[in-house]
Amino acid sequence: MNAIPQEIHAAPRSDWTRAEIADLFALPFADLIVRAQSVHRAHFDPNQVQVSQLLSVKTGGCPEDCGYCSQSARHDTGLKASKLMEVEAVLAEARAARDSGVSRFCMGAAWRGPKDKDLDTVCAMIEGVKALGMETCVTLGMLTGPQAQRLKDAGLDYYNHNLDTSPEYYPQIVSTRTYQDRLDTLEAVRTAGMNVCCGGIVGMGESAGDRVGLIHALATLPVHPESVPINALVQIEGTPASNAAPLDTLDFVRMIAVARITMPKSMVRLSAGREEMSDEAQALCFLAGANSIFYGPKLLTTPNPLADTDKALFTRLGIAPMPLESGDSGPKSGEAGY
Repeated sequence: MNAIPQEIHAAPRSDWTRAEIADLFALPFADLIVRAQSVHRAHFDPNQVQVSQLLSVKTGGCPEDCGYCSQSARHDTGLKASKLMEVEAVLAEARAARDSGVSRFCMGAAWRGPKDKDLDTVCAMIEGVKALGMETCVTLGMLTGPQAQRLKDAGLDYYNHNLDTSPEYYPQIVSTRTYQDRLDTLEAVRTAGMNVCCGGIVGMGESAGDRVGLIHALATLPVHPESVPINALVQIEGTPASNAAPLDTLDFVRMIAVARITMPKSMVRLSAGREEMSDEAQALCFLAGANSIFYGPKLLTTPNPLADTDKALFTRLGIAPMPLESGDSGPKSGEAGY
C-alpha cells in the first residue's frame, strides 16, 4: 500500500495549483479515498455529521438568470413568487428544527441582493434564531460592505454565497453577474468578520477541468470557506441546465474527496441532490470526508430526504449528529480553530 505523505495533514494552504488538484482527481479511487479519510480523521471525528436545516424565507421572482435555478423570474418553472416571511413564522420553523436535532438554521431569500429595508426583517430573524441557541446562516445574494456589517451586528454566524463552478465555465451558467461579483461579496463577508459558506454545483455540463477549476477557486481563497457545500444538480424542468447529463456517482464522490484534501479543516457539506442518491452513494461521500448535511423534506425549492430517513441511515452507519457546541470548527481536542 502506498504511504500517505505526512504533508497531507498539514495546516490549510492556499497555494494549490490546478496541476496538483488534477493529480488528486486522477488518483486510483481507493488511493483517493484513503487520503481523504486520513485528512478527515486528522481534523474531525469521522463518525459525526453536522446537521442543518434550510428554509426559503422569500421564494421566487429573482431577476438573475442562473441556469440551474427554479427561482429565476427568467425561467418558466411554474414556481410562484412569494413575499418575505413574517419573523414569527420563521422562528416557529426554527424551533421545530431545533427540537428535531438541527444545530444550524439556514435562511435563503431569492434576491439579486437585499434592499436595506429587507435587512431589518432578516436581522430580526437572525436574532430570534440565535436566541433559540442555534447557529445561523443566510443566503441573500450579493452584499455591500455595510450590509455585511449589519448582518454581523445582528449575530449572523455564516453567510452562504457559492461560486457555482469554475471561472471559465461560469459565463455559460450565469450572465447577470460576474465571478468577480461573487468574490467581492465573499470579501465583504470576511471583512465584516463572519464565517463563509461557499461551494458549488456539479453536473451542469461542465468538464472535468471545470471541476478542478472550482476546487482551485475555493482552495486558493486567502482563507478557506468554513463550510463548503458540494451540490449535485437537481434538474428542474424549465431551467437551461435541465438537460445536462447526470454526473457519474464516483465522479461526485471524487469531488467530495478532493474538497476534503484541499480544504482539510472546512466542513464539507453533502448538499443538493441527495434525494436521488442511494444510501451506498451517500455512505461513500461520508467516507470521502463529507461531514455536513441538510435535514428536512426540501431545500429552498427542491426535494431532500426526510429527517427520519437520514436518522435511519445514520444509525446504519454508526454516525451521530455533531453537537451544537462543535459548530463548524469541529477540530479534535487540542487543535487550533479556524
